[in-house]
Amino acid sequence: MTQKILLLSVSAGAGHMRAAQAIEAYAARDGGGPAALTLHLDVMEFVTPAFRKLYTDLYIKLVNKAPALWGYLYHATHDAPRDSSMQRLRRAVERLNTRALMARIAAFQPDAIICTHFLPAELLSRALRQQQLACPVWVQVTDFDLHRMWVHEQMQGYFAATDEVAFRMRHEGISADRIHVTGIPVMPAFAQAPDRVQCAQACGLEPRRTTILLMGGGAGLGSLETVAARLLALPGDFQLIALAGKNAAALAALQALAGQYPGRLLAQGFTGEVERLMACADLVITKPGGLTTSECLALGLPMIVNSPIPGQEERNADYLLEQGVALKAFDAVTLEYRVRLLLEHPEQLQSMRAKALALGRPRAALDVLAQVLRAGAVLQ
Repeated sequence: MTQKILLLSVSAGAGHMRAAQAIEAYAARDGGGPAALTLHLDVMEFVTPAFRKLYTDLYIKLVNKAPALWGYLYHATHDAPRDSSMQRLRRAVERLNTRALMARIAAFQPDAIICTHFLPAELLSRALRQQQLACPVWVQVTDFDLHRMWVHEQMQGYFAATDEVAFRMRHEGISADRIHVTGIPVMPAFAQAPDRVQCAQACGLEPRRTTILLMGGGAGLGSLETVAARLLALPGDFQLIALAGKNAAALAALQALAGQYPGRLLAQGFTGEVERLMACADLVITKPGGLTTSECLALGLPMIVNSPIPGQEERNADYLLEQGVALKAFDAVTLEYRVRLLLEHPEQLQSMRAKALALGRPRAALDVLAQVLRAGAVLQ
């Protein structure tokens, strides 16, 4: 009997959504995993506009405009007792604004639910406690750290990125038999590295040339085009891919810069196949989000991480640095030094690549799905 799996995420940052999409992709028959009927919902589609603006827009503004304040809130909410007035008020507001979601869950009648964000996990914990929900609920933590807002009663199980995160889960009172160390889910395309030569030729790049993938500027490094120009001025025979995403102005500026460096800069807008660009690269410069860095690890890509969001991304950066798969750039000068160092010492770059490959968990999403379906088959 085909099981119905509901995936719940929140569009506050893309990583939570991408983790759910990766699990969903494996559930499709052509995804290479066990078949299941899935439904993926963004919890923010079921709340009032005022609550959505508060929850997502405020988060984005804080991490971009006031990161120190976000860092304070991250640590304050982690340390606050569960019965504090702040925590009780937050939970009451969340319950008030998500009644439509509970109705949609009831209509779908899932056999199991997987949450890739702490908000739905918290809401469903209360529903389970009050016997308003009968199906098992699983939680996928999407960083190399554990904030207490992820930890709730009544959950069927937890999926952790690393053994250390699993250790922290046990410290928070989650029983060991409910914890599964799977990694962070990435799309099936990362389970089989695309052919570098084919991808490079399709992009107009030289496959044998050292290639750097730039996935963001800002916060001390400068704009994307400023960072790209600084890198291209460095000595060395390398080519650069600069990923502008949906920023049309940055893409136009990068395309203009590419005209000054023929054959050395590929300016790229949004792509749904970032793995093909990563397949061309020897080094990635990126913010240390849990999903992006997991994708890099899956393909064995060394990183220079920059501008971490205080809290979860700082912890991600710490983990990557400790494991020897990344260096950190504090500002534009440090970035230049780090890139020069790795270009001049390719053996260090190769060592980082080997460590990244060893850490990568390209089939994390499949392992999550398989565990949920196995548990569901036993219950049935």
